[in-house]
Amino acid sequence: MKYRTLGKTGFSVSEVGFGAWGIGGALWQGSSDDESVRALHRAIDLGVNFIDTALAYGDGHSEKLVGRAVRESKKRIFVATKVPPMNQLWPAQPGIGIDKVFPYDYIMRSTETSLAHLKVDAIDLQQLHVWNPEWFHRDEWRRAFEELKGSGKVRALGVSINDHQPDSALELVASGMIDCVQVIYNIFDQTPEKNLFPLTQKMNVGVLARVPFDEGSLTGAINEHSTFQPGDFRGLFRRRPEEAGGGAHFGDRTRSRHHARFAGGDCFAFHHQSSGCYIHDSGHANRSQRGTERRRFG
Repeated sequence: MKYRTLGKTGFSVSEVGFGAWGIGGALWQGSSDDESVRALHRAIDLGVNFIDTALAYGDGHSEKLVGRAVRESKKRIFVATKVPPMNQLWPAQPGIGIDKVFPYDYIMRSTETSLAHLKVDAIDLQQLHVWNPEWFHRDEWRRAFEELKGSGKVRALGVSINDHQPDSALELVASGMIDCVQVIYNIFDQTPEKNLFPLTQKMNVGVLARVPFDEGSLTGAINEHSTFQPGDFRGLFRRRPEEAGGGAHFGDRTRSRHHARFAGGDCFAFHHQSSGCYIHDSGHANRSQRGTERRRFG
């Protein structure tokens, strides 16, 4: 495993991290808690020292499993989590004020809940789970971020950028007020290279590359004939051709799975030119049809 510094956080993190949406259950079906904890320990044994979870993943269940694995490990594991939007809308919608999504009291209360789930003294990286540039000048998130870091309950702060909208966080990154951003980056969407990545390099803001293997479709473990249990969100958009009604279906993406090696290599090739950027993917995705990346929850 190779490690690099995650921007100005100073964290020396593994280039491959564990995305923990899948182990929360709910929208990801077909796993057990014992299997999930084994997967976490296997990732840690292989050198992974960064785990990204969220309060929304299984209504906190993912956080509890991550906390358990971290406590059982003797290694230093960096944990990132996220404050879900109070209105439960992913992605953030234009015109909806921050008072409906991330009021100050809600950010503080959500962070306390995550600390209780994880059973840690401090969260290494706390993130807003969605972002709307219309909120940039509002005081709610600024005050909460300042108090969380000042109290020592949170060591670093960031946002998860809306799907396929990397430029929506440019003003925020340029302000120097955050330590890290999380953004979709894979063979299907490389638009962050144009404006976001150069700016994060300039500002020394860490980058978590989200869904580099497109939630498993680029790993070769899933194809257009794969099926998912009822309630699994992947079954909603990864439809078979005869069910797609002329629209896009999972086969359109799995036909590109032979590019997986290229996709991952391309991500790493760019980021190796910068310090403080980090590739985020699941070490478990190749071994089952249960990836641990995120799209619906960004």
